[in-house]
Amino acid sequence: PMPDLSNAEISIEGEYGFCIVCGESFHWEQLTNTEAGSYCDNDAPGDWVTETVLTVAVMGGEDWQMWIDALDEAGVLADGAKTTAYTYIGKELTWPIYGHATIGKAKEDLDRATVAIKESTSALNGEAYVSSLNAVVTQASSAIPIMPLYISALFKVMKADGTYEGTIEQIHALFTENLYGDSPRFDDGGHLFQNYKELEDDVQARIQTVWDSVTTATIDELTDYVGYHNEFLRLFGFGIDSVDYEQDVDAVAPIANMID
Repeated sequence: PMPDLSNAEISIEGEYGFCIVCGESFHWEQLTNTEAGSYCDNDAPGDWVTETVLTVAVMGGEDWQMWIDALDEAGVLADGAKTTAYTYIGKELTWPIYGHATIGKAKEDLDRATVAIKESTSALNGEAYVSSLNAVVTQASSAIPIMPLYISALFKVMKADGTYEGTIEQIHALFTENLYGDSPRFDDGGHLFQNYKELEDDVQARIQTVWDSVTTATIDELTDYVGYHNEFLRLFGFGIDSVDYEQDVDAVAPIANMID
């Protein structure tokens, strides 16, 4: 099991980062190399209290709570103000990392912050939620074991079903259907449940089928790794057909109304 942090006394002053440590012993058989387009074998390390505390500090709800407290103290929150933190939890395939690992402890801290924010803004009828979203391509998710392969398989299934949503479409749906919708949808953990399409049993079963059979030779056939990789490149401004990357670029460009 993951360590009990209730009595942990660890200094985290200065700069610190996070580490993905799993609270159960397992072997990831398929980790996709985003750059090479292949998968490899890898063992996840054992757990450490220190790394868990640091991960909670980076990815938990403390900063969110501090921001809302500061806005409240400054008197700039409107009556009925709503705030939400985005999270990804997933299901069986991703639970060992997102549910039970150091990241899972950080997500528990988001839930703690939700309760604290609701209490601190109760006089304003404030609302605070954690929003559970679909897996998306980010610089962070690309570095997390198993996620490139999982997302590639997810894209293949959801695009075939016509249920795929880009990041903008997903957040638009979150606001219209859930955050400001008449009948918000919640998961069992009390989060706004925006990733319900991803977590449908049929979708997860088809991803599992791909997961059990994919190889480097079949990754482009069985998954949408090409689509995943294109989205990854676009995070950094690459892979855009309308851009000629062979042209010289002037790094110093004047911007109208820019104040030096």
